[in-house]
Amino acid sequence: MENPRVENAEVLLIGGRSGVGKTSVGLEVAARLRAADIGHALIEGDLLDLVHPAPRDDPDRSRITERNLAALWANYTELGCRRLVYTNTASVLGSEERLFTRALDGPRIIRVLLTATDATVEQRLTAREQGSELEQQLRRSEFMARHLSAHTPPDAHRIATDGRDVRDIAARVVAATGWATGSTPRGTCDEGHTMGGFPPG
Repeated sequence: MENPRVENAEVLLIGGRSGVGKTSVGLEVAARLRAADIGHALIEGDLLDLVHPAPRDDPDRSRITERNLAALWANYTELGCRRLVYTNTASVLGSEERLFTRALDGPRIIRVLLTATDATVEQRLTAREQGSELEQQLRRSEFMARHLSAHTPPDAHRIATDGRDVRDIAARVVAATGWATGSTPRGTCDEGHTMGGFPPG
């Protein structure tokens, strides 16, 4: 499913293993962009395929993910939005680029891979996952850490999250986009607004 072409569209992909802090960082990035009056939309990619059972003709749920992403993006672009912040474990992989090329019709892609040590992730997941899936989550996170490290394209910005405040991490992520400096096309969602500066922190 392809949307009509949106001029100067940009997508910030925030990827990383489970427990690395993608959701928290994505929310803080959005908060900083709002504070600077920079137009954007935020989508949690993990929520786009939460259907059970999987469609018979879409066992990996990739097609429903693309359809949902395209539908959401169409709604946001009708409001004049040209920037998307998208969080999902594998989103930064080169193999995932086709999803965004099709659903968003060829945007500029900015990849940020968040990293953390096994010890940090185990501490975070243990605090978050209290049910029967904890061990599976830990094993899956360890596997994805190795896979992402080996297969994320070299143009990705890699940011360690161990021992860092989420505000510091988000500031580094936003800096990677160039959106705060006006070095990239702003898009119509920003017309009539001043750029503004980020608050300290």
